[in-house]
Amino acid sequence: MPQQAPPDPDAPVPARGLKRRMWPRGLYGRAALILVVPVVALQLVVSLAFIQRHFEGVTRQMTGNIADEIALVIAEDARDRDAAAQIGAALGLRIIRPAPPLAGGDGRAVWDLSGRIVAQVLVARLPELQALSLEGGREVVLHLRGQGDEFGISFPRSRVSASNPHQLLVLMIVFGAAMTFIAYLFLRNQLRPIARLARAAEAYGRGVTLPYQPRGAREVRAAGLAFLRMRERIREQNASRALMLSGVSHDLRTPLTRLRLGLAMIAGDEADGLRRDVDEMERMIATFLDFARGDAGEAAGAVDLVALAGRVVEDAARGGGPVVLRPVAGQPVPVQARPLALRRAIGNLVGNARRYGTRVEVSVAFAPGRARITVEDNGPGIAAGDRADALRPFVRLDDARNQDRGAGVGLGLAIVAEIARTQGGELRLGQSARLGGLAAELVLPV
Repeated sequence: MPQQAPPDPDAPVPARGLKRRMWPRGLYGRAALILVVPVVALQLVVSLAFIQRHFEGVTRQMTGNIADEIALVIAEDARDRDAAAQIGAALGLRIIRPAPPLAGGDGRAVWDLSGRIVAQVLVARLPELQALSLEGGREVVLHLRGQGDEFGISFPRSRVSASNPHQLLVLMIVFGAAMTFIAYLFLRNQLRPIARLARAAEAYGRGVTLPYQPRGAREVRAAGLAFLRMRERIREQNASRALMLSGVSHDLRTPLTRLRLGLAMIAGDEADGLRRDVDEMERMIATFLDFARGDAGEAAGAVDLVALAGRVVEDAARGGGPVVLRPVAGQPVPVQARPLALRRAIGNLVGNARRYGTRVEVSVAFAPGRARITVEDNGPGIAAGDRADALRPFVRLDDARNQDRGAGVGLGLAIVAEIARTQGGELRLGQSARLGGLAAELVLPV
């Protein structure tokens, strides 16, 4: 089966509904959402269940008390206006004569919820009430019809509404935000070891060994220790493979060298054919060893892709190949990669393109988080259904782009795909829009 590229954590997720599009993708974002949503929900529940009912009940009680006081003033006004004025002044009620003209309705603002309760209670408790106005929430003015004439009574709005009802909301918001921030600080300490482990694992996938010390909760430390053990096993396996390949290379090339020396002393057409066979065997062994070696034993570092691609193009041009380096797209940035392995991968792509095309173009493009090296040719290309097979080792295509031409053994693209995979990237095959042949894209993270 062909090697599949690892999933890109920064790639956009296909839209599967509003919930998936709104859900944060980062661990910190999801943790913050888990903290904020319960706090906001709690504040909404308290606001609806406590504030509304509590202040509604307080408003009804305060309005009922002042309605009784107004009724007392109305009854006294029918007997003695001066006494009614004195009683009203003592109760904080101001009698207005003549009665102020008031429009229909209560004149309250839309957001004045307690004003609705005030108007309902006054209308229900005072049959003499003709009209009322809440005066923008600062004063309540009543138009009353007594036994003698019509008059008005006004009093401060604060007497029928709870004072500073917003203080509870302010306290809830301030303390809710403070508690959320404190909880986030504690949670961040738990998330930080996970983020460090993810960075160490991602860097090791690109060939960079970052110092890492397991910390955090017990489960996170266990995962970190497992990662360290795995990293050490892989390092030992790579070292053993490099040692084995070194021995195999020496053991295989020694008899080939003896054969070459022996054939050099023999003349004739038959000897020339044998020498060609020996050369082909040596190239095949070198190809097998390149595939088996991969990029083991090479340290990763900052690589200038533009300069590296330029050197590969220059080498191809010295060999007589029609290879052109196109202008760079985007802002060039260094790439963390293994330079020798990466140069071998680009060289394989260029050599593969030269083998099947008469025109080859190499381009380097940079995008946020990604760098792309594209090698295009005007050859026969590879059919869409065969591109996955072309990346498999030891597979030779049977169509026009047959990998069995020359001394190929079906490992050229497989070597490039393996190098890209071990450095956190991938190799993509497509059709060149400019040249019409194969377009091989080597995508690497930056």
